[in-house]
Amino acid sequence: MRKQRYDPDDPREWLNRAHSSLEHARKAAPVIYFEDLCFSAQQAAEKAVKAVFIHLREPFPYTHNLGNLLALLSRKGIEIPPAVARADELSPFAFGARYPGLGLETAEEEYHGLLEIADSVVGWAEHIVLGKGED
Repeated sequence: MRKQRYDPDDPREWLNRAHSSLEHARKAAPVIYFEDLCFSAQQAAEKAVKAVFIHLREPFPYTHNLGNLLALLSRKGIEIPPAVARADELSPFAFGARYPGLGLETAEEEYHGLLEIADSVVGWAEHIVLGKGED
């Protein structure tokens, strides 16, 4: 069953998109490069973080740098748990995973670690926006 769609300025729609990207990131198959899946994991984390900005009614910069986005939230008094702070490890995949030869060839073990980070970020954002647990 598909999720309900919301207006683009509703943080729940951004969380829906984050979940969609996270699900895409979980679709490992022999013909899919792990760095391509990490791109989707990065997108999930980015959309989740931006959902928090929208929830707070704070503008966010148009950047894919998760470390910068989280630093801005921290300066606004939002607690960034250690697992979420690791989201910056996903930032290089916003661009570097799109084309061959950019040095982001990713091993399976690294992929699983980055997927875990993205999952933590989405759960954290959901907790802030919807008041749900981070499970």
